[in-house]
Amino acid sequence: MAYRVSGAIVGCFILLLVLTIGVFAKAKVYQKCPLARELDSHQISRTLISNWVCLVNAESGADTSKKVALDNLTTSYGIFQINSKDWCRVGRKGGKCNKNCEDFLTDDISDDIECAKLIYKDQGFSHWKGWVNKCKQKPLPDISSCWN
Repeated sequence: MAYRVSGAIVGCFILLLVLTIGVFAKAKVYQKCPLARELDSHQISRTLISNWVCLVNAESGADTSKKVALDNLTTSYGIFQINSKDWCRVGRKGGKCNKNCEDFLTDDISDDIECAKLIYKDQGFSHWKGWVNKCKQKPLPDISSCWN
């Protein structure tokens, strides 16, 4: 028995497939050196970049799409796990960074870096529990080969 599939069904399937791939294509997991170079391009001091790379790995596994709902009814977003309580707003611009939290879930981390710099300026690395637990007074990633 032969089956015929209408063009509309095939078209819908292809559209769904493209949209699904598009959603996943927005995410990126950074490797050490590309992340270090990206941070450097945003005027992060090279003397601190190892701390930033460690922080990113501790907080998100360097995954730009990481989103974590917390017990206090807030959510942390993106590669730096920027929290919706103070720093951004869900569905609209707001917070101390004046950003939509969902903007921190894309592979463009420029806005993430700028907000993370504000957090650092306000509270230092100690704001991030991942940095405190996994980076503070511990060996940091060696990024010396990233500048060649």
